[in-house]
Amino acid sequence: MDKLNILWTTDNKYEVFSMLNLYASRSEKNDWWNDVNLIIWGASAKLVGTDKKVQSEIVEMINQGVHVEAFKDSCDKFGVSEKLIELGINVRYMGRPLTEYIQSGQKIVTM
Repeated sequence: MDKLNILWTTDNKYEVFSMLNLYASRSEKNDWWNDVNLIIWGASAKLVGTDKKVQSEIVEMINQGVHVEAFKDSCDKFGVSEKLIELGINVRYMGRPLTEYIQSGQKIVTM
């Protein structure tokens, strides 16, 4: 089993409950992947930073072992960096890490 990276860029709230949380949490719970990593980028940063229900879902994923990181530039643009950090999300610049994930052959799912 490998590492799965989920690159989440949309602000579609329905996707959080219908796909993102279900798959990420079940992947971690059922050991479908050695490591599940959620990358918050773009509009998804604003959604996480401003929606309490979405925040609750993200915290639940973190508590289940999903690693969550967010692109600092997006978070800063939407003014939500501090909120995401409070939730336990690793907020950092993601260009190089994402490139390394891809170049090392890690699996990437985008939504």
